[in-house]
Amino acid sequence: MKASDIRTIPGLISIFITLLIWFVVPVPDGVSANAWHLLALFVGTVVAIIGKAMPIGALAILAITLVALTGVTSDSPAGAIKDALSGFSNSLIWLIGIAIVISRGLAKTGLGNRIGYYFISLFGKKTIGIGYALAISELVIAPVTPSNTARGGGIIHPIMKSIATSFGSSPEEGTSRKIGHYLALVNYHINPITSAMFITATAPNPLIVKLISDATGANISITWGTWALAALLPGLVCIALVPLVVYVIYPPEIKSTPDARTYAKSKLAEMGPMSYGEKVMVAVFALLLILWAGIPAMLFGADYVVNTTAVAFLGLSVLLVTGVLSWDDVLKEKSAWDTVVWFSALVMMATFLNKLGLVQWFSTVVESNIEHLGFDWAISVVILVAIYFYVHYFFASTTAHITAMFAAFYAAGLALGAPPLYLGLLLAGASSLMMSLTHYATGTSPIIFGSGYVSMEDWWIMGFIMSVVNLAVWGVVGGLWWKVLGYW
Repeated sequence: MKASDIRTIPGLISIFITLLIWFVVPVPDGVSANAWHLLALFVGTVVAIIGKAMPIGALAILAITLVALTGVTSDSPAGAIKDALSGFSNSLIWLIGIAIVISRGLAKTGLGNRIGYYFISLFGKKTIGIGYALAISELVIAPVTPSNTARGGGIIHPIMKSIATSFGSSPEEGTSRKIGHYLALVNYHINPITSAMFITATAPNPLIVKLISDATGANISITWGTWALAALLPGLVCIALVPLVVYVIYPPEIKSTPDARTYAKSKLAEMGPMSYGEKVMVAVFALLLILWAGIPAMLFGADYVVNTTAVAFLGLSVLLVTGVLSWDDVLKEKSAWDTVVWFSALVMMATFLNKLGLVQWFSTVVESNIEHLGFDWAISVVILVAIYFYVHYFFASTTAHITAMFAAFYAAGLALGAPPLYLGLLLAGASSLMMSLTHYATGTSPIIFGSGYVSMEDWWIMGFIMSVVNLAVWGVVGGLWWKVLGYW
């Protein structure tokens, strides 16, 4: 870590807020001193993450250290360090870490680019067709790409830029509106939707699964297949709408693109036949999806259920044995190990805030304020989800937002009478869909915004419009779909 990675002002602000809550703000009635002190550490950590005081992994190490040294979770020093490190034993954290390593094979073998160019060669006759090709490409690789930034910014965005450039559309020449402006917006607004469709499509999703399980006493345990089935219909509707809505709001100057198919076919020709590595990646992806969806258990019974994280380890093992990935590739995948560290710290703190009763206390406060409005549970949930969603204007990290607010808002919704699985799925969807709002909402946004094709004004306008569309689809179409599935 370099000195330039440390931002003094945000760091001092986070320290000040931590000390303020710990020593100055009185402990509310019904809250233990340890719970309040852990909240101080937690809020300070989240503020530091929002302000980017240090890299998130470094902040996680500091948080683990402070929890261990202060003994806020246990009176025993041995118990405190055990509690502080307990997040590393969470299998969902390792699911995401291993899946990130597996997704490295997309870039190494070139399979990600092949998928993108293949769909453009099929649908690229019109500009809107290219938009759908980018969307389908995102959807295909989403289940095995837990980094939405790597997927939308590292794989799809370079393809989008190469297509725009081939039509003479570039920010430097003032020709963004030819086609690049439209494709960049589609490129970005598909990313939150695919992130909402699979547990393994973005890193914080497993945290949501755990928070829902904790809040319901493990009565609701959302599996990979349950999440994917629940998000299937609303996700596909949103994906179908994005290229159309963007086309209506910001129509491209170039609407017919017969050369795009030719360009994509030429890129595929350059790549040649599928390589050995690509074929193995396809086989591994198929294996992962079959096992994650629980198909063996459906066909042969409960004895054939395979743990989701064990499946991820199986996929990585196959890639290592076949030589598609080397151990050096695993070691070099810094984002995977970074995710395991910061995710473990946040899961640990969130878990003990719940165990110490702080989450229940805060949810009661939220619930009582909404209850005073006198609405039934359906309207109350709309208010609750809207607040949770649009507060993301003040966050630059979905992880920080989810960690800070999900558990309390979910518990408040349950207290207001909302069906547990319905509320969980709605808030889970909102947790990814809120990425649409700003040019700093998630890691993908600065990459695509930074390419210069879309002004900040256009980005925010489109972001708000898509937020309304996506929330409406998830709430109405999703709600009806979940009713049909018997989820509530």
